[in-house]
Amino acid sequence: MATMVRPTVSAPDRTESGLTRTEALEWFKQMSLIRRFEERAEEAYGQGKIGGFLHLYIGEEAIAVGALAALQPDDDVVTHYRDHGYVLARGVDPKKVMAELYGKATGLDKGKGGSMHLADVSKHLWGGYAIVGGHVPLAAGLALASQYENQSRVTACFLGEGATNIGTFFAGLNMAAVWKLPLLIIVENNRYGMGTAVERASAVTNISEKACAFNIPATQIDGDDVVAVKNAVFEMAERARRGDGPQLIEAMTYRFRGHSMGDPQRYRTKEEVEQAKKLDPLMRFRERIVNEGLVTQADLEIIENEVETEVDEAVAFAESSPAPEPDEMYQDVLAE
Repeated sequence: MATMVRPTVSAPDRTESGLTRTEALEWFKQMSLIRRFEERAEEAYGQGKIGGFLHLYIGEEAIAVGALAALQPDDDVVTHYRDHGYVLARGVDPKKVMAELYGKATGLDKGKGGSMHLADVSKHLWGGYAIVGGHVPLAAGLALASQYENQSRVTACFLGEGATNIGTFFAGLNMAAVWKLPLLIIVENNRYGMGTAVERASAVTNISEKACAFNIPATQIDGDDVVAVKNAVFEMAERARRGDGPQLIEAMTYRFRGHSMGDPQRYRTKEEVEQAKKLDPLMRFRERIVNEGLVTQADLEIIENEVETEVDEAVAFAESSPAPEPDEMYQDVLAE
């Protein structure tokens, strides 16, 4: 694929908000890639080319991009099953990710994990987990290992607000606080746990307040602002890294699609969704970086064309890849 040359523009080295031109271009591309990748995955699922479950991250892209921009490459990342965004933001080849959704042998996990269990150990991505809240103690365990081995490494654990009502969430936070583990909990509050509004399921609707039960510092941020996410995650991660114990961030956001592809969305109105789309994180960031003079519309159109080509290639790769051989089911199985 030919490399497109972006026009040279006179842009400030860094704006008042702290953004550089390089960051603006990179973050816009990552958010655009996640958005377009998932739209194509949605199409493929509707065509029966992707099976199982498919949970889309559309509307929440600023959290994955901002958070991973703030973390170090060797920081450990553990996520819930709405996991495509983190994997793409970490720099995993979209071809491998799409092939995994298709269940192909060339997929990131050889077609065995599918949408909900994307993992890449080489990038310290320890996988999406399907058991709601069940990954919090696992993340605490990774943080304990880093502490035990005197590594300057943080474990970032992403979860939805619905997982904060699960016992493992409280048990994991308690032990992390007792042992002062380098654990960063990032709660993506998209207002609905499956089809249940947060106020119908949680006695405490400001999720960040739950951290006070364990003396864990916490903050609530605008999760649709990629710069705010990056800054908050960087600050909290550095606190955990220097030995101040676990930290918690509640990132307020909204998912534009249903809980999964089979969700009829009877629990919310179309008007509510359309109102939320006015705060679309991708469009907000686009307007911001243009208005701040960091990029031009021409820059962004080039990026969008690059993303479209990249996703086209990912879909073509997935569709042309072979299915796993039957014997593959006996590989990578832990047996005593």
